[in-house]
Amino acid sequence: MTKIPDKDRVDSLIKHFWKNGFLTLSRKHGTYLPTPSPVGVYEVDAVGKLNKKYVLGLTLTKDDIQNPNILRKIKFLANQKSKFSLQKVTLFLGCSDEICSEVKSLLSELDENIRKNIKIVSTSPKND
Repeated sequence: MTKIPDKDRVDSLIKHFWKNGFLTLSRKHGTYLPTPSPVGVYEVDAVGKLNKKYVLGLTLTKDDIQNPNILRKIKFLANQKSKFSLQKVTLFLGCSDEICSEVKSLLSELDENIRKNIKIVSTSPKND
């Protein structure tokens, strides 16, 4: 299993934002955009917007999956609403193909209403 650099994982996540029509407002490891502000006590990798709909991006690694608090973090981020319109915010979870099945099984523990706000995307280089 090859380790994908953080910058490449975030770049791949941003490409999925673009494919879905979202404009990137802030991102980690970028040159021209600011780093996203923490959401609650949690850091996110990217924030995007399409009209009045917002999206949060988070990349996961094997170490993140093994963290006992990751489910709490995902649940918190998936329950976020925009500040003024109170629309639900979509959470893009970027993961490599190797851990995709583990992420899906982890998300199966969440409530159906929360899972509706989560979209799993691949950050493996071959899918770009």
